[in-house]
Amino acid sequence: MSRPFREAESADPKLALTGERTVPGIARENYWFRRHLVVYEALAPRCRGVVLEAGCGEGYGADLLAPGARRVLALDYDAQAIGHVGRRYPRVAAARANLVALPLRDGVVDAVVSLQVVEHLWDQERFLRECRRVLAPGGALLLSTPNRITFSPGRDTPLNPFHTRELAAAELAELLTTAGFVDVAVLGLHHGPRLRALDAAHGGSLVAAQTAAVLAGGWPAALLRDVAAVTTADFALHRDGPDHPVDASLDLVATATVR
Repeated sequence: MSRPFREAESADPKLALTGERTVPGIARENYWFRRHLVVYEALAPRCRGVVLEAGCGEGYGADLLAPGARRVLALDYDAQAIGHVGRRYPRVAAARANLVALPLRDGVVDAVVSLQVVEHLWDQERFLRECRRVLAPGGALLLSTPNRITFSPGRDTPLNPFHTRELAAAELAELLTTAGFVDVAVLGLHHGPRLRALDAAHGGSLVAAQTAAVLAGGWPAALLRDVAAVTTADFALHRDGPDHPVDASLDLVATATVR
């Protein structure tokens, strides 16, 4: 379980918070950081052997996976991010790469992790084929992405300007199956009880309250306090079911394997 947020003294100011990736050590970003971190924590037990993170961003996730893996290779197209990962996370091998043309031989990794990345890519199909190509038989693809139904409701184009195409659960499962993956499963990430209470306390949606604060250029003290106190224990991963329908989830978490 992660601890409540404390301002990180070691946060690297050279890696800017642009909105395209989340960065640890920033109070107003803590909700999004924990929302991503909880998925890394849930998937870490499946990351053994040689692990590739495709789209590593700031690098905190690749570093979290390192203790259980034989080797972690972190790839990202952004040169500044890769330089940051190389400086801050020495147990991760970082390199700049185009994710739709992975610089790896066939069948050389045991797990591919790609969290909150596929929605940024123009050629999602090619990316998933590349992930399948570099995985060894029996290897796992572990992927997350915002749920289009709840992230950009009622829209034909994503709300986030950095996203090219968002997916619903059925669309994600179809993409993975078409790319040749088997044992495809899609879970949903939901707010737990404390975050649901914070939704109610902030006008019905903690996410909407944060968006409004960004647009207004100022954070109410109560909102910043509540955002800074979020931990990974405040989220819950669920299989699709009547009590927790995947189409009502915040993010989609997909697992799949290669024969």
